[in-house]
Amino acid sequence: MLFSEQNYRRGEYCGSIEVICGSMFSGKTEELLRRLKRAQIAKLNVEIFKPKTDTRYDETAVVSHDLNSIQSTPVESSSAILLLGANTQVVGIDEAQFFDDNLPEVCNKLAQKGIRVIVAGLDMDFQGKPFGPVPALMAIAELVTKVNAVCVRCGSPAVYSYRTAASESRVLLGEKDSYEPRCRHCFHLGDMA
Repeated sequence: MLFSEQNYRRGEYCGSIEVICGSMFSGKTEELLRRLKRAQIAKLNVEIFKPKTDTRYDETAVVSHDLNSIQSTPVESSSAILLLGANTQVVGIDEAQFFDDNLPEVCNKLAQKGIRVIVAGLDMDFQGKPFGPVPALMAIAELVTKVNAVCVRCGSPAVYSYRTAASESRVLLGEKDSYEPRCRHCFHLGDMA
């Protein structure tokens, strides 16, 4: 049974995991914020987490590229997410790809406690390879929403994050100065696109 505010009120809800994934600039965080704000409107107890290393827009808030935001708790590791308030009903997690490999286990534990867990993150790195714990989360989630950006080269749906900055490091925090969304064809053309 998927989430509904009415089910929470009747005590019929058993928890779930929702994953929002896609490339850079596809609206992952925007969708996460939309779902979390709806839960707050429904007067559900919501807690939001992000990796402590993500300080691009704000040290504590989760902020979308459109500069919409919501306050969060930055954490060092996924296990810190388990230190919730007793009445938490919904947990939001942004930038899941930057968390450790225990994040799927943490999300399972939360869902088993009856908590709705909503996770957003990149599903592929800049080389087009599965990224961090997101693929494992997709496998155990009740709901997976894959959002697309628009390819900056041809206008097709973009599912890849093409790195324009000169770095081979798997993790490189950046924005439009370091990445651009691309479709499969333009991604594989590389610098020739």
